[in-house]
Amino acid sequence: MGNENEKPKHPVSTNLQENINYLKEALGVDKSFDVIQLDVEYAGKDMSMFLIDGLVKDDMLHLLQKFLAKQDENTLKIDGLEKLLKTYIPYVEVESVDDLEKVVDTVLAGPTALVIDGFEKVILIDARTYPVRGPEEPDTERVVRGARDGFVETIVFNTALTRRRIRDKSLRMEYMQVGRRSKTDIVISYIEDIADPAHVKEVKDAISKIDTDGLPMGEKTVEEYISGRHYNPYPVVRYTERPDTAAAHLYEGHIIIMVDGSPSVLITPTTFWHHMQHAEEYRNSPVAGLYLRLVRYVGVWASLFLLPLWYLFAVHPDLLPENLQYIGPNDEGRLPLILQFFLIEIGIDMLRMAAIHTPTSLATALGLVAAMLIGQVAVEVGLFTNEVILYLAIAAIGTFSTPSYEMSLANRLARLFLLVTTSIFGVIGFVGGITLWVLYLARMKSFNVPYLWPFIPFSYKGFKDVLFRAPIPLKRNRPKILHPQDPDK
Repeated sequence: MGNENEKPKHPVSTNLQENINYLKEALGVDKSFDVIQLDVEYAGKDMSMFLIDGLVKDDMLHLLQKFLAKQDENTLKIDGLEKLLKTYIPYVEVESVDDLEKVVDTVLAGPTALVIDGFEKVILIDARTYPVRGPEEPDTERVVRGARDGFVETIVFNTALTRRRIRDKSLRMEYMQVGRRSKTDIVISYIEDIADPAHVKEVKDAISKIDTDGLPMGEKTVEEYISGRHYNPYPVVRYTERPDTAAAHLYEGHIIIMVDGSPSVLITPTTFWHHMQHAEEYRNSPVAGLYLRLVRYVGVWASLFLLPLWYLFAVHPDLLPENLQYIGPNDEGRLPLILQFFLIEIGIDMLRMAAIHTPTSLATALGLVAAMLIGQVAVEVGLFTNEVILYLAIAAIGTFSTPSYEMSLANRLARLFLLVTTSIFGVIGFVGGITLWVLYLARMKSFNVPYLWPFIPFSYKGFKDVLFRAPIPLKRNRPKILHPQDPDK
């Protein structure tokens, strides 16, 4: 829980009352009903316990109190602190500290502080518990076959779920705290024999430089601090709630960042293609997995380029060969096509947000509203044309088939950008918009890893692994771009 060589900011006094007065004031015992101070006497010594109601295992503390109550006055006369730590407090996570400020921070995190008259150290008993839910399968990363457990909001549970899958002696779980007021627990996980030490140091340095009161949005706040480009819609880290997905990336040489209170963990570094992969591809045979991956790619590219391309052909039908002249609206409707696209994009986003906030019992009613908004009724009144709804529906399906929610939102913004450039500049706008989009992604990096690798810079072997779902026995090498210490699997 800290470095024993650190000089205490507020040393523990041998006078019990002085320690009690400081802790009562710092913890706000008389101001918060859930901060409990309990004065007790065991083995002829006056003691005081400080704890947070609801974060402590009551039965465990009751058992320890019963054990201490059996000790007589001679028990603690010689080496009393050592005897308590090693004999008379029979619990796994027990330690002593000599800094009252550290005691305050620790008590607020859940452990119990035992202050004893005449002792220059306070005993910390980590018998805490948190209200938690079970490790259920995450909604956004479901698979037909495979593990059904997922990360939860308690960081200790998440580290255990990861260690269950990786029993490597070099798996590291390094603890940090972030937030001047929140003191949020963060764990950096990596396999020491595989991960690049320079990358590990870079991640640690980035997290240690976070200077803020707290992390209200958990892992998302951490991402915004360590990712750098605040106005970049594309994610440079990948979120996952699946322990098996996290374990697979650890084996490749990635680093996992876990934040207490968040059911998602951060995978770093990541490229554009990491956000296009899904566990379902590896839960089927290699041929079926390859098919699923290619279908997914088709959906993602359709969500990006189909609407701007169709709009270009609709307003410039001379670009089409004779046998494709049917592409384009038969009736452009009462509104300009570009306005129809933006209205229906906004409508779908409104429906998506409404679906999040709508209770299950009202889902049917929301479906009826959606049908009227972007269905036959909207076409009959002249708001939209049939072709606009058709191609927008295909793009929406491609958006929802993108495994990464953050990537799907970024691609949606890129699609709107291409629609604007195409509507203003025509063919030049379409080609130029795609060129600017590629150049923008090519200049991005995730912890010094090129975002479009292995496409830019090109790597044949890496590109082949991205494009095709190779059989696991044939994947014998880790990605070179991660600079793994052990390149072979």
